Amino acid sequence: MNVRRLVFALMAAAAPYWCLAQTARPDHEPIIDMHLHALHADELGPPPQFICAPNPLWPTRDAKTPGEKYGEAFTKTPPCASPLRSPLTDDELIRKTLAIMKARNVMAVTSGDDLELLDKWKLNGGERILRATAFDPGSGKPTLDQLRRLVQEKKIDAFAEVSTQYFGIPVNDPRMEPYYALAEELDVPMGIHMGPGPPGAPYYSSPNYRMRNSSLLMLEDVLVRHPKLRIWAMHAGWPLADDTIATLYAHPQLYVDVGVICYAFPRKQFYDFLQRLVDAGFEKRIMFGSDEMVWPDALSAGINSIENAPFLKPEQKRDILYNNAARFLRLEKQH
Repeated sequence: MNVRRLVFALMAAAAPYWCLAQTARPDHEPIIDMHLHALHADELGPPPQFICAPNPLWPTRDAKTPGEKYGEAFTKTPPCASPLRSPLTDDELIRKTLAIMKARNVMAVTSGDDLELLDKWKLNGGERILRATAFDPGSGKPTLDQLRRLVQEKKIDAFAEVSTQYFGIPVNDPRMEPYYALAEELDVPMGIHMGPGPPGAPYYSSPNYRMRNSSLLMLEDVLVRHPKLRIWAMHAGWPLADDTIATLYAHPQLYVDVGVICYAFPRKQFYDFLQRLVDAGFEKRIMFGSDEMVWPDALSAGINSIENAPFLKPEQKRDILYNNAARFLRLEKQH
């Protein structure tokens, strides 16, 4: 079963449509989104799908309640008044997302397993789209040779989002080693899911998902074995801030993004987590990531959460929204 089809479906909620894009002020300063997805409109289930941005609370679960009913109960009981609404078709999803990207001057590392669909995003988005694809070390697909060819033929720019956490494969599993070696050899950035799945994931969507595999400390041996590997931890290891801070301190080449926690999680909790990383001295290695899946307005919601953070200075916002990713991706110009 496709994990992306299930991920965060538990957080969805049916309620009236509210379009953040209509109220977002166009931002002429460039932004890099390190965590955007090229998905089909029905990837998370029959559209439209709904999600709160942010969710004000997480659901409880009676131990006797089967996982499916638990998920259905939450999606039919919205914990917010104005959730985001997903488009009905692939073309509408692409068009609305690219419209927001243009209005807010966004370039995005855009990941997808369907390479044909990914190429369609690239065809429509041009230079705003940096293509990325993942791999499954459990099945060996795509093969190492296939990944190598995709890079050499300039059909992908990164390996992401590597979502092995959902399958119970931690980042230090020996099965990951050939992929790290390939990414280091080809100098391809790699983004790995290390953080939250949908609430209650082991009971609803991903029985092998374990929260303990979110700890960035599990990356230490990987980073030492592959000192030239460009890697970023998607979701920044939320909520294990101590582990994230410790690993960033010991390994200066490591970066993180704030995908999904920047728009879908209770705002005060996200701000507390982000401020801890900034106060610890790592503002130069935190990158913006929306983790926009099928809700185009999630991109604006994520950007707004950074722009409106009361504890961030203007230069810190610029670093998180653009400069840190530009440095990581080795783009020439910074703002």
